[in-house]
Amino acid sequence: MSGLFSSLSASVQALTAQSRALEISGKNLANVNNPDYARQRVQFGDLGTIETPTGPESMGIQALGIEQLRDSLLDQQVMREGSLSAYYQAQQSAYQRAQAGLGQNVGSTDATSGSSTTTDNGIGAALDDFFNAYQSLAASPTDTGQRQALLQKAQILSDRFKSTDERLGQVQADLGTQITTDVASVNTMLQNVAALNIQIARLEINRPGGAVDLRDQRQAVLEQLAGKLPISITEASGGQVLINAKDSSGSPVALVTLTGVTAPVTFNGTQLSAGATPTVLGPTAGSIQGSLSARDDGIQAMRDQLDQLAEQLVTSVNAAYNPSGSTGNFFTAGGTTAATFTVDSTVTAMNLKASDGGAAGDNTVALAVAALADRKFSTAGGNAINGTFTTFYSTAVSGLGQSLSAANSQVSNQSSIEQLVRTQRDSVSGVSLDEEMANLLKYQRAFQASSRVFSTIDSLLDNVVNQLGR
Repeated sequence: MSGLFSSLSASVQALTAQSRALEISGKNLANVNNPDYARQRVQFGDLGTIETPTGPESMGIQALGIEQLRDSLLDQQVMREGSLSAYYQAQQSAYQRAQAGLGQNVGSTDATSGSSTTTDNGIGAALDDFFNAYQSLAASPTDTGQRQALLQKAQILSDRFKSTDERLGQVQADLGTQITTDVASVNTMLQNVAALNIQIARLEINRPGGAVDLRDQRQAVLEQLAGKLPISITEASGGQVLINAKDSSGSPVALVTLTGVTAPVTFNGTQLSAGATPTVLGPTAGSIQGSLSARDDGIQAMRDQLDQLAEQLVTSVNAAYNPSGSTGNFFTAGGTTAATFTVDSTVTAMNLKASDGGAAGDNTVALAVAALADRKFSTAGGNAINGTFTTFYSTAVSGLGQSLSAANSQVSNQSSIEQLVRTQRDSVSGVSLDEEMANLLKYQRAFQASSRVFSTIDSLLDNVVNQLGR
C-alpha cells in the first residue's frame, strides 16, 4: 500500500512538471512574433530513488525552474550592430532633409565639368539666370524691360541664398532638438535599467537566472539605449548589469553601476558628457552621434560654402559694376554671407548701370559682370572660392550629395549585417513554431500518460480500500 501512495505522489509530481512544460510551450508560441522575447525551457530534475522491498523505486521528476535561451555574446553583437545602423540612419535622414532645404537634388555630379543635378528651385539655376540677364542687358543696354528683368533675377538669387541658408539652419536646429530629446530618452532608459537591475537581483537571490521576463524587458531597453548611444555591458553579481560608455580617448565612463545611475548624460549643444565626474564622451555610433556629425560636419560645410560663394559674388560683381569705386555698388557691400546677401537698396531699374559713365549705348559694365560667369577664381590668389561660380556651387552640392550617397550605401550594407546577426541570435533565442508544436504534443502526451498512471493507481487504491472494508 505504501508503494501505491509513493507512486501516486510521483505521478502528481509528473503531472505538475508536464503541466508547467505545457504552459511554457504555450507562452513561447504566444510570443513567436515578439522580437524582445527569448524562448524558454523547463528544466526537469529527477527526485531520486528509494529502496523498497521489491527493489529501487523512482520518485519521479519535477520542474526545477525555467531556463532562458540567450547568448550574451550575440546579444552584445546585436547591440553593437544596431548602434551602427542607427548612426547611419540618422545621417541619412539629416542629409535627406538638407537636400530638401537646398531646393534641388544633391546627387553626385561631375564637379570638374560644372554639371550639377539642379532644378529651377535652386541657387544653381538662379546663378545662371542672373548672369544670363546681364548678358541680355549687355545686348540691349538701354532696354528698360531688360533692366527690370535683371533686377528681378538678382532679387531671386538673393532670396534663394537667404532661404536656402535659413532652411539649412533650421535643419541644424531641428537636429539639435532631436539630440536633446534623444539624450532625455537615454537618461530615462538608464533609470529603467537601474530599476530592472534591482528587481532582478531581488527575484534571483535564491533562483539565479530565474527572472526571465524581467531580463527580456531589460535586454529590450538595452538595445534601444544602444541605438541612441553606444554602450558596453558587463554582467555583475545578482543578475545585474553594469553599463559603460567611452570618452574621446576610448576609456570607459560608468553610466550604471550596482548602486544605480552615476549621473545623467548631458548635452551642451556641441558635445555629450556623463559620469560621476562629468567626462566628455566620444561616441562613434548611435543616432545621437549620427545627427551630431551630420549637423556639424556635412550641413555646416554646405552653409560655409554658401557664405564663401556669396562673398565672392558680392566682391566680384561690385568690382565689375563699380570699377571706379565711386558710382555705387550692385550688391550691398556688407552682405558677404548667404544670410545677408542682397541687392543694394539704391539700385533701381532707372539707375541700373550698363556702363560706368559711358554713352547711352555703352555696355562695358554689363559685359564685365556677364564675363564673371566664366571667370575662374583661386583661393591662392586671395579669392574666397576656387573655380567658377557654377563649378564651385556644383562641387559644394556634390559634396553633400556624396555624403547622402555614402549614408544610403552604409544604411543598406549595415542593415544586411544587422539582419545577419539577428538571424544568428534568433537561431538560439527565437521561437520556432515547428519545435514548439512538437514540444506541445510531447508534453501533452506525457501529461496524459501521467494522468493515466494517476487514474490507475487511484483505481488500485480504491480496490484495496474496498477489499479491506469487507
